[in-house]
Amino acid sequence: MNRKHLVLPAVAGLLTPVLAACGGSDSGSKSGDAIVVGTTDRFTATKDAPAPLDPAYAYDVGSWNILRQTVQTLMIQPKGEGDPVPEAAESCGFTDSGNERYACKLRDGLKFANGDAVTAEDVKYSIERALRIKADSQVFALMSDIDTIETQGDREVIFHLKSADATFPYKLSTPVAGIINPDDYEKDKLRDGFDVDGSGPYTVQTDVKNDSIVTATFSKNPNYKGSLQVSNDKVVMRSFDDADAMSAAIDKGDIDVMTRTMSPAQIKKLDTGTDENVDLVEMAGLEIRYLAFNTNAPTVKTKAVRQAIAQVINRGELVSKVYGSQAEPLYSLVPATITGHSNSFFNKYGDPNTVKAKALLAQAGITAPVKLTLHYTTDHYGPATKQEFEVLQKQLNNSGLFDVTVKGTPWSTYQTASRKGSYDVWGMGWFPDFPDADNYIAPFLDKDNFLGSPYVNAKIRNILIPESRREADRLSASKSLTTIQDDVADDVPVLPLWQGKQYVAARDDITGAAYAINSSSTLQLWELSRGSGS
Repeated sequence: MNRKHLVLPAVAGLLTPVLAACGGSDSGSKSGDAIVVGTTDRFTATKDAPAPLDPAYAYDVGSWNILRQTVQTLMIQPKGEGDPVPEAAESCGFTDSGNERYACKLRDGLKFANGDAVTAEDVKYSIERALRIKADSQVFALMSDIDTIETQGDREVIFHLKSADATFPYKLSTPVAGIINPDDYEKDKLRDGFDVDGSGPYTVQTDVKNDSIVTATFSKNPNYKGSLQVSNDKVVMRSFDDADAMSAAIDKGDIDVMTRTMSPAQIKKLDTGTDENVDLVEMAGLEIRYLAFNTNAPTVKTKAVRQAIAQVINRGELVSKVYGSQAEPLYSLVPATITGHSNSFFNKYGDPNTVKAKALLAQAGITAPVKLTLHYTTDHYGPATKQEFEVLQKQLNNSGLFDVTVKGTPWSTYQTASRKGSYDVWGMGWFPDFPDADNYIAPFLDKDNFLGSPYVNAKIRNILIPESRREADRLSASKSLTTIQDDVADDVPVLPLWQGKQYVAARDDITGAAYAINSSSTLQLWELSRGSGS
């Protein structure tokens, strides 16, 4: 029997999964009882990034997905979406009316995987360490609202914030706030390599070749004490060079689950329901793609050039040609399903219009065609990225206003080069740290932003972002958030392109696949178990 399963929004703005499945019973990987999960994420240690799995450095979805299994946080985002709930903490909450004092009490008897007790001092050490190291990934900025951290006894920790921040509980659910053992992590230095130690639901052992992880084996942590129910004893994550190799592995039964990133063609094939042994789970997602601009670079320093690009690009055509029904055009940094979203780019530019773009350049005294290189990464966001940038190139060149070339670079080089300002225009994706509009704004526009962008808007940084964070009712923050999005549409330091859905494929004896990732693309290996085929 063929059947289709989807994960649909349960409530407007809250996301849950849809499962598309195909019946069959000839399932199961060839790695014993361990559930084997495939990914095309690459985990590489380089000279510029020697500590990819240190919580004080890691700031990409792949690395965070390893840390979320192994390093425990005070708070965690729940399976069914909604506000974060206590994890390593027994309780947490604001203790003042101004959202500036946040207190947590640790669970009694909390231990690291090696048996050492987890104390409030360890929490303080972990977060202060990230703030002290200030890694160039800029992940520490998530904790930058903290003024001081106070401990009372072994179980109570109190955060005194510089200003009101209603999103702070979400930030305590991110890996940079993960609790680490001071015996394993030096105070002033990142931990090179791939060793990870914590108090999370799993321990991890990595098999490394040529400075890259080949497999990561997650074993159930017998000392784990938290909010999660761990449904398996062992999960092996295998990293593949490309989506085709990963797909072949699940077809042969070498892996049980296929996560990011599948190609649009693979998703479309599985969506037809013709594979008797593999089920496809489709869910709403909060991933976005965008172009980033080095606003100090001569080619795009003039705002009119960036505005003309925004006026020419046809998001509908881009999505239709490359991703089909797997994505939707996006006209703001904030996705359409997040409270506070505004279609600011469409409101300003409307439909693609070459005449208007030409007028923007002429008014600024810019001679066409403007010569540009669009950079993209070849191995981080999936195999369709190259085609996506070829479509963008064609759209811009066909306008007669631009002379665009495209250039692809492996992620291990790309991420550090982009932070150093080596590119004028480059493509990026964003998987939210937490599902709130603030996390689609501050990481791009605030001080210490992760892009390393030279763009500064004092009104956004000093007035609008703090103003929006004071509102515990996020709908009440919409006015400030809309003004920010309108300013971004006018200045174009970044150019949003599309918002994507999420997919997981699993052999039909695997249960829990519908919750293997949440809307923020967090991998939740503890949800997976091996059942019977259907």
